[in-house]
Amino acid sequence: MDGPPGGRRAAGAFGGHPARSGRLTPMTTAKTTGPATFTDADGRHHRAEATVDLAALRANLAALRERTGGPAVMAVVKADAYGHGALPCALAALEAGASWLGTATPEEALALRAAGIGPDRARILCWLWTPGGPWEQALRAGVDISVGGRWALDELLAAVRTSGVPARVHLKADTGLGRGGCQPHDWPGLVAAARRAEAEGLLTVAGVWSHFAAADEPGHPSIQLQLDGFAAALAQAEAAGLRPEVRHLANSPATLLLPQSHYDLVRPGLAMYGLSPVPEVGGPADFGLRPVMSLTARLALVKEVPGGHGVSYGHHYTTPGSTTLGLVPLGYADGIPRHASNTGPVQIGGKWRTVAGRVAMDQFVVDLGGDAPAVGDEVLLFGSGERGEPTAEDWARACGTISYEIVTRIGARVPRRYVGTAQG
Repeated sequence: MDGPPGGRRAAGAFGGHPARSGRLTPMTTAKTTGPATFTDADGRHHRAEATVDLAALRANLAALRERTGGPAVMAVVKADAYGHGALPCALAALEAGASWLGTATPEEALALRAAGIGPDRARILCWLWTPGGPWEQALRAGVDISVGGRWALDELLAAVRTSGVPARVHLKADTGLGRGGCQPHDWPGLVAAARRAEAEGLLTVAGVWSHFAAADEPGHPSIQLQLDGFAAALAQAEAAGLRPEVRHLANSPATLLLPQSHYDLVRPGLAMYGLSPVPEVGGPADFGLRPVMSLTARLALVKEVPGGHGVSYGHHYTTPGSTTLGLVPLGYADGIPRHASNTGPVQIGGKWRTVAGRVAMDQFVVDLGGDAPAVGDEVLLFGSGERGEPTAEDWARACGTISYEIVTRIGARVPRRYVGTAQG
């Protein structure tokens, strides 16, 4: 049901649209205040910003390294570092002791190399390839390449022969996720072909890897099946004569909960950004983590309205009585989920409020309950929770999704402000 209990779809604000009850809403005059301003140290105006605490990111990596002990760490910075900013987060992760960076697309990997992160500073693995991809550019940039099927190995070897640059390959086994990677019945053939190419000097099999389907669900039967499947894939690779530099399986939840999956390298993604990949087991603090991103905006309008007033598209929220409304200049074009309509939490003036009505493309409304904060006052959508504000996990629960999506979807027109950039 849309809207508050006992609520109804409203009449038009100025009496021109009949409500479902047949009554007309009286004409009203809204009390408004002036325009919001939000400028940074350089005098640039922002309606909102995402603050990214790189000191927290470094501390999270330190906590993860302490937890895992010996394995190397691949900092996963795909999808613009889960919305936090790939280059700043990659550099901070390397400062904190990560020696690998993980990317999905070739373009992400090449952008990091172009920004000056050379092979002498970090290995970069790229795993999401499609036919006709930029194989030669990746080879010349020293990017490690994931191969999960014969078509990819064939295209890569063609690029090696054309460029004269040998490849560093990570063979990916599908141990049960049913997504990318080579199925068990095709694995011996892929391994044999890679070994032949290695013997010819065309490539080095630098890694063998896989990915969990349900490591975030402790006790799920697929976990042990995948552990066994990965061990079998490794045994077949070694029997064929491959001696990979790194064997890796552990994503964030496995890094936290499954030490038997750590092998030579762990691949923290969400956990590095201070969010719990297993919220049913524990929050960030339970694992020594702190959320890295906070999202704030400034109220763009505050006004008084009468009871029965419709709010936003479709009037799926109507005011239960005389109240004040606040306009927040963020919408689904900025990554605020439309599913947050009537559910998304914010903090204004130290109080939690809820999105009232539909989230629109560029803005949403909150019912302030009669409070009258000033235009320009801070709206804290999510943060670490240390000030009592909502967290990304609170937004995930409100929207029926996961915290990964909440932070990753924050759009490019929301500027990022980086703090904690200097160590020490």
